[in-house]
Parts: sequence; structure tokens; C-alpha cells
Amino acid sequence: MTENVRVMLVDDHALCRNGLTELLVERGGMDVVGATGNPDQVASMLHELQPDLAVLDLRLASTDGLSLLRHLRSQGCNTPVVILTMSDSEADLSAALRAGARGYLLKDMQPEEMMDAIGRAARGEMVVASAMTLKLAQMLQSGPKVSARGDLVASLTDREREVLNHVAHGQSNKVIAKALDISHNTVKLHVHHIMDKLNLRSRVEAAVFAFELRNETDSGKDANTKSGA
Repeated sequence: MTENVRVMLVDDHALCRNGLTELLVERGGMDVVGATGNPDQVASMLHELQPDLAVLDLRLASTDGLSLLRHLRSQGCNTPVVILTMSDSEADLSAALRAGARGYLLKDMQPEEMMDAIGRAARGEMVVASAMTLKLAQMLQSGPKVSARGDLVASLTDREREVLNHVAHGQSNKVIAKALDISHNTVKLHVHHIMDKLNLRSRVEAAVFAFELRNETDSGKDANTKSGA
């Protein structure tokens, strides 16, 4: 049970909205505070309802979910958003994460996995459907060269690198503040500086950046170890 989690649903199929509402409320113990299939209503509903998380369909009748998400972000809306879709495309996954989505879930997931993922996303974690993890791994292997990333990381302070490491594990600002024994506002400031220095647009991009850097650095260490053996 995931009590006190307030969720808003955006899907233009009433059957999907009703089914997910029943799942999250009756079996997940969450509170679905609003649901709509009209993209024009989303911004005002998010402002009024202030949910912990919005679950957004990737394909809407009059627009696509990513265009709507980008519009919301451009208007200063910071409500965490998880994309829910039938698409298992790597391109859609990549576009969603880079648009600032906190996660990418598939409509054919098992109910228990769906409830767990939405609950974790509402608590600040980054979530991806298990069926998409291989594609996410492939994405992490195809970013910019480690030398270019290394130059950017060199511009970070020691504290900013610590914060980036926590962001890479999908932790919220509140969790990071507690772990590092600093204020929530200080964490927000560090995250802002990290985004600016690394030319990133979202926490998800920061997480992907950190994982790519770590993976390639570890690969380089392994190569050096073998060559020196």
C-alpha cells in the first residue's frame, strides 16, 4: 500500500483512466485527485490540485504527451511526470527522459509492478518499466565520449559531484539533503549549478550523464588493469 500519494492521470481513453484509477485507489491505496483526457485542462488542473505525480499518456488525440510535457516545463510547471504508453521504442524512451519525465512505464505491465513504480516515482525515484531496462542500458552506452564528459565534470565542485552521484540514484532533493546534512535549498542550488555547468535540462538527463560517465570510467579502469596484468 502506498498511502498519501496524490496522483493525477492524463489519458484520452476513459477506459484507461477508469481502470488505472481503480487499480491505484483500490489496490494501491493512492489518491487519484484528478483525471482528464483534454490536454488544454492539464496545466490548470496541475496548478489547482498540486499532485505528487502526474501519469501522462504518450499519445493523446490532439497532441503527443512529450509536446505537452515540454510545454508544461516551459511554463514553469515542475510537477513530476511519468510517461505511460504502449510504445516500447528506444527513441520514445530517450525522448521522454530528455524531455524531463521521471519515468517511462508500459501499459502492459503487471499491476503490482505498475503500482510499485508509480509509488516510487511519487517518492522521488526515477522509474523505467523492467521490459525497457535493456534499451535504457543501450542508451547509456551511446552518449558523448568520456573525455568530453570528463572535461565538464572537472568544472564541478566536490560537493556538486556528491550531489550528482545522489541524483544518479534517483534520489529527491529532500533525501539528498538528509544524506549530506545540508538544507533542502542548498541542494536545489547545487542541482541548479550542476544543470548549468553540464548543459543539462532535467534531473533525468543528469542521472543519465552520471551513469554514462561511471560506466565508461569503469570500462577504462578494467582495460588498464588488463593491459597492466
